Amino acid sequence: MRVILMTGKGGVGKTSVAAATGLRCAELGYRTLVLSTDPAHSLADSFDLDLGHAPKQIRPNLWGAELDALQELEGNWGAVKRYITQVLQARGLEGVQAEELAILPGMDEIFSLVRMKRHYDEGDFDVLIIDSAPTGTALRLLSLPEVGGWYMRRFYKPFQNISVALRPLVEPFFKPIVGFSLPDKEVMDAPYEFYEQIEALEKVLTDNTQTSVRLVTNPEKMVIKESLRAHAYLSLYNVATDLVVANRIIPPEVEDPFFQRWKQNQEQYRHEIHENFHPLPVKEVPLFSEEMCGLPALERLKDILYKDEDPSQVYYKETTVRVIQEQNEYSLELYLPGIPKHQIQLSKVGDELNITIGNHRRNLVLPQALAALQPAGAKMEEDYLRIRFANNTRV
Repeated sequence: MRVILMTGKGGVGKTSVAAATGLRCAELGYRTLVLSTDPAHSLADSFDLDLGHAPKQIRPNLWGAELDALQELEGNWGAVKRYITQVLQARGLEGVQAEELAILPGMDEIFSLVRMKRHYDEGDFDVLIIDSAPTGTALRLLSLPEVGGWYMRRFYKPFQNISVALRPLVEPFFKPIVGFSLPDKEVMDAPYEFYEQIEALEKVLTDNTQTSVRLVTNPEKMVIKESLRAHAYLSLYNVATDLVVANRIIPPEVEDPFFQRWKQNQEQYRHEIHENFHPLPVKEVPLFSEEMCGLPALERLKDILYKDEDPSQVYYKETTVRVIQEQNEYSLELYLPGIPKHQIQLSKVGDELNITIGNHRRNLVLPQALAALQPAGAKMEEDYLRIRFANNTRV
């Protein structure tokens, strides 16, 4: 299955691009699902059709769906939902409030990954296009396999074993005092089972022959900067970007004096997009005179974006992590475009290298050849952070 994730700053037009990409893939004969994982769904508005949690056919070979976290929780994590609801009701919340608050922060991202994994396993579609949340939330989504694995290995699994063992001993005293039971084995097992699914999906997300992110941006300073940061953070999590879509460019035929300053600024920012994202290919889309809403409008967008191309192709293959051996030393190279070295923090604990950029962190499990060595220095070379490893060297 080909997986394409569309992301970008909120309001840049990623949903329209995702929908248009789905139209072209279906036109070429691929069984295509466009799935919105953004809590603030707009995919149905883009197609101008009613969509729900289950895939709904829009036209031959094309289906659309909008993730409903509450339905996903009920269908796949029912025991946990019932337990959380029981706890909230014991604290005085009404039934409906407790049901709604059973969706804890972060669950939307977890269910998005689980839904992707299910479609991948079922194999009903050739192309899965994810209309993801804006970049910040999308990056949390893609970092979950890495970060979740760290917490599961170190904290959850030991706590799970202790909890199951102690439950029969403390339950008689616990429930009369607080009004609800301790979680049973079914409830405690559910998060780890979800983690195992997410861990399996990580291999798909980091395979640049199967999965690509496409960044949708606008020719505006703040939007470009966020897109550049997103590109670097995606590389940090070993997720490849294969295409940039520069959307809403004022066309040359617009000559109204009101837009002249806008056009001059856009010309500068268009140059920056091509230069800063090089060697990624960039597609430019004009600002349309009407809303991108409904199938006729999306058809026009599709034709401008792809013409006779197959959008399921991999436009560019990034190598985000590589290990190089030079004589008696090894180097680990990470593709971190546009990130100054002073913003990067490194530390090594056991066989893991901890990499922190801003509020994004990756715990990279080192290959065996590097696990016994210590970092001996780091420098940026052509958008790659190159970390040298050697024997008997302290950080």
